[in-house]
Amino acid sequence: MDKHRTHQLVKSGYAQVAQRGSGCCGAPAEQSPHAKTAALLGYSEQDTTGVAADANLGLGCGNPSALAGLEPGETVVDLGSGAGFDALLCAEKLGPQGRFIGVDMTPEMLERARINAVNAGYARTVECREGLIEELPVASRSVDVVISNCVINLSPDKPQVSSC
Repeated sequence: MDKHRTHQLVKSGYAQVAQRGSGCCGAPAEQSPHAKTAALLGYSEQDTTGVAADANLGLGCGNPSALAGLEPGETVVDLGSGAGFDALLCAEKLGPQGRFIGVDMTPEMLERARINAVNAGYARTVECREGLIEELPVASRSVDVVISNCVINLSPDKPQVSSC
């Protein structure tokens, strides 16, 4: 399958998830097991019930915000940031001087992420950019930390992702 077709399939699938407001299994958020799954991945109860709760669509497979060793004031870019679950958790750690740049190719996910950032009070420090992880809309050497949560596996050109 060519790269363009792969991107379109992934984009279409994640647009549907964003529009449903639920993860891969289709259950409404109030009935979904996302908080339990997130707990198994190392997210705390506060992570899943606090300001980031609405952004947890149950799509991740790890907890990069806990593993990245973030420091206040750093700039972080997230490859495939989705609805902003990790963005909001990172924003708390980065503080008011830090910056979080979420990159996603799905306009519907970006819309949810922007709304979630505003609702959580992080509109000034969380920025959502539309783009491909193989062609990041971020200047080289302009970030301190790069994270991703179960997204690089979806790329049809993984060597290109690693060279960005």
